Amino acid sequence: MKGIPETALDWHRAGKGAALATVIETWGSAPRRIGAQLAISGAGEMEGSVSGGCVEGAVVIEALDALEEGKPRVLEYGVSDGDAFAVGLACGGTIRVLVEPVGPALPEDMLADLVAARAARRPMAYVVDVKSGARRLDATGHESRFRMDRSGFEADGTTFVAIHNPPLRLIVIGAVHIAQHLVPMARDTGFDPVVIDPRESFAAPARFPGTRLLHDWPDEAVSTLGLDARTALCLLTHDPKLDDPALIAALSAEVFYIGALGSTRTHGKRLERMAEAGFTPAHCARIHGPIGLDIGAASPAEIAVSVLAEMIRVLRHGA
Repeated sequence: MKGIPETALDWHRAGKGAALATVIETWGSAPRRIGAQLAISGAGEMEGSVSGGCVEGAVVIEALDALEEGKPRVLEYGVSDGDAFAVGLACGGTIRVLVEPVGPALPEDMLADLVAARAARRPMAYVVDVKSGARRLDATGHESRFRMDRSGFEADGTTFVAIHNPPLRLIVIGAVHIAQHLVPMARDTGFDPVVIDPRESFAAPARFPGTRLLHDWPDEAVSTLGLDARTALCLLTHDPKLDDPALIAALSAEVFYIGALGSTRTHGKRLERMAEAGFTPAHCARIHGPIGLDIGAASPAEIAVSVLAEMIRVLRHGA
């Protein structure tokens, strides 16, 4: 996925000039969360948003000035109640925005390294001291921020950490009725869903519009996709021939969530098969089965809600 840093790097390398504007602090009902970014080219082109439309025009003017001056700057804006209402908020707030010209302030090679990490699905933190201007990339040392996907200032009040996590991904094994509800809900929540099912009549575009569908056997498909700490895996087929190969791959990887459909009895047999495959009780404890939070869900749509809620809980709070 091409994002804001990628766009800024492209503009800079094309000779247009580019600046990155990042929300570094908010108060009240701010339109965008901390870490939101806007790329501005030397020609005034924009990609992204720092306020949902409230102050973008003013930020562009400041960014063009910063490009000409070759120095970063920190901006502060109050968003009025009227402007906030226009972008769907109940009341206004205040935001601080860091503007960094690519090249003079944000080194091209550092931005290129960040873009490369994003392309490789490697979590990366961009750390900048807003007073001294010192900048670096950190792949480790911010575990809590990575897990919570939370950018922000450190306790010293001058060191800002921008978290660049890979996009969340949901891999669904089994193009069943529950999956038809789960996939669009997960997409709306920020997940990039993929449905795997060798049965082409099940995994059909008409049943999953706009969704990536793979008709390979699950072990081959997950090997192609790769499994990492920003991936959730949901096993929904009830068929060990389809579920188990993907489950074995997931237990050997660092996916943040594994959920498997089935009754307590079915799950018990699943655990026996995993033990026979060489997995310890600690490994098997990572499997959420029966899948989903226990909210009394009955219909496929309700089960999908319970699954998505459990995925988010594990993502934000741990297993």
